[in-house]
Amino acid sequence: MAEENRNPAEESPVDVTGNLKSVEERIAAACRRAGRDRDSVKLVCVTKTKPLPMLEEAYRDGYRAFGENKVQEISLKKPQLPSDIRWHMIGHLQTNKVKQVLPNVVMIHSVESEHLANEISKQAVKLGIEIPVLIEVNIAKEESKFGVMPEDAAQFIRTIAPLPGMKIRGLMTSAPYTENPETNRVYFRNLRELAIDINGQNIDNVSMYELSMGMSGDFEVAVEEGATIVRVGSAIFGERHYS
Repeated sequence: MAEENRNPAEESPVDVTGNLKSVEERIAAACRRAGRDRDSVKLVCVTKTKPLPMLEEAYRDGYRAFGENKVQEISLKKPQLPSDIRWHMIGHLQTNKVKQVLPNVVMIHSVESEHLANEISKQAVKLGIEIPVLIEVNIAKEESKFGVMPEDAAQFIRTIAPLPGMKIRGLMTSAPYTENPETNRVYFRNLRELAIDINGQNIDNVSMYELSMGMSGDFEVAVEEGATIVRVGSAIFGERHYS
């Protein structure tokens, strides 16, 4: 009778290693289709809401770039995991959390206001660091999403580029949720073209080296359109579970 009460999920844990292998193969295939080197794309494992044993399995498989949406999750998980993990802040960042997150991350993907940029600059200068940041662009102009509008991105970058303590390294976007990844191709292509245009303006302290775009449902299309960073969570760790 005891067997009838077992939780099937406990008997069938997520195969993180197998999923990582599959994601790697899919990234490599997308790179081949685009004529790109696999090393030109960084996989950031999105670990939000996931328990430490899953992160530890990804670490044992050789992965070191982990992404979180919430500052408190980075603060909680980082001390419990190996120190060579490179944490990326990929979610919306409130200005009152900048001081807390800055010492713990190697990149902030989601700069989308002058107020936030000023606070990052202020706190980075206090710490004596230069933090690489990406400008979040609402490339599909969704009302529910954060980010600067694409037509405003170049002027926004010109405004914040002189701030000390920050290095603008590229653009980031979250494309619309879709069942058909092909529908997001136009948005990824538009972000790449926007980056090329901004790069051509030769703004001091600005390089469009990184394009952070593509998640579990559409990262292959993003890679084909030039993504240098893909942020993959559920395809590695399974669906999110919120407590």
